[in-house]
Amino acid sequence: MQERFQAVLKRRLQVEIQNHPPLFPWESQLVDYPEFVEESSIALVPAWGWLAQQSKLNLPIPLPDKIFQQLMDKCQLLLTSSLPLGPKLVQAVESFFPEDYQLINDLAGMVLRTSYRSVDALETIPNIQRDYSDLQPRQQMALSLMAAKQLLENLTLPISFANPVIEQQWQTNAGTLIIRVELQSLGKLMKLRVHSELPTPGVLKLEGNGTQAVSSSTVANKASVELDCQPTNQTYTLEVECPELEQQPLLLAINLTM
Repeated sequence: MQERFQAVLKRRLQVEIQNHPPLFPWESQLVDYPEFVEESSIALVPAWGWLAQQSKLNLPIPLPDKIFQQLMDKCQLLLTSSLPLGPKLVQAVESFFPEDYQLINDLAGMVLRTSYRSVDALETIPNIQRDYSDLQPRQQMALSLMAAKQLLENLTLPISFANPVIEQQWQTNAGTLIIRVELQSLGKLMKLRVHSELPTPGVLKLEGNGTQAVSSSTVANKASVELDCQPTNQTYTLEVECPELEQQPLLLAINLTM
């Protein structure tokens, strides 16, 4: 008798649910939802295009993506500054630790004097298999300073007649960006030439000494630009724009010394 009663009750509940389906808390009426969502309708936030370069830095543990991006933005702003490297490192990271200016200064000096992985301030950092948030503030400062030093080096291309050709690679989320800079003497004329292999279609903009040259990639995503230059110490800037990869261009400094 009890089993029959439960069967009847179950059928009545099923009929009631079919006739009057229950609503979710956020619904005021019955809504038909699609069985699947087409990919094109999903709004994905693309990864920051230049982020992959962090994998090429010699760091004990990686920085969080957001901090690495902010640090790189600051380093690009400092590229053309006449400040020595030490003060540049301090300015690159000081906003992350606004209450510890003197300690940052001390650690910056240590980073400049020692190899990347032997900074005493990191203490046990090579043995930590966790992440940035697990570090002590002093360790976070030292790690950020180490990253800033390497970023400034990666973003700076020194060239001279003693070293007239230099090549730099930058890892991106779409592949490797290759930049090759050449200093050429053509009689009384000097030219600075930049050749590139871009991971996606893009534009090069070379600027300095009051002039600029712009070139878009053509075959195989290659682009080249050149400028006449003077036999004086001069800093040129090179912007690499790859809109399919990242809206913000990559800025590099070419330091010409005689």
